[in-house]
Amino acid sequence: MTFKPLPLTAELHAYLLDHSTAPDEVTAELIAETRAALPDDAGMQVAPEQAAFLRMLTTVMGVRRAVEVGTFTGLSSLSIARGLADGGRLNCFDISEEFTSVARRYWKRAGVDDRIELRIGPASARLSELPAEPHLDLVFIDADKEGYETYWGELVPRVRPGGVLLIDNTLWSGRVLDPQSANDRAITAFNDMVIADKRVEAVILPIADGLTMARRLP
Repeated sequence: MTFKPLPLTAELHAYLLDHSTAPDEVTAELIAETRAALPDDAGMQVAPEQAAFLRMLTTVMGVRRAVEVGTFTGLSSLSIARGLADGGRLNCFDISEEFTSVARRYWKRAGVDDRIELRIGPASARLSELPAEPHLDLVFIDADKEGYETYWGELVPRVRPGGVLLIDNTLWSGRVLDPQSANDRAITAFNDMVIADKRVEAVILPIADGLTMARRLP
């Protein structure tokens, strides 16, 4: 028994993927198209195992109302939408018509486009369009890092007690230990803010680049 974290080598990561349920055809093709067509931006796509986790968590929680900030080509939103309970809805916020046009195609292919509403424009302004009362079951934030605190401020009051917020990239390739750039500092400040927020309990999961999971307290 050890409390030392296990280093995730390339070989061990491959083993992890080989022993997890494989992506279906639509998901696999979305991953492949994003990597081939947008090689300079493909790093913004969530990892395959992260996509699987999003779908499973959404299903297990019985999520009916969800919000995503930062959609890119749609892998995370596709995963969440597929896990929604009957009648569930996902609101996505993004600033790019180009990237989300790919997402729209795959939502349609997967038959979940009727569950998703995409709102184009700065989320810092558009999140205020959501009902103010606590009604959200699940939130996923994976957008500009300097906007994280603003998105958190808008969304935490809208999450019901027991609802969950997931925030991506919170280990930031280890640069949280020695922040240098504006994005480094934004992530470290955000992490400090979350752990000090008495409205939630939180844990950072070592999935991909770090995934904060916070549960809204009663």
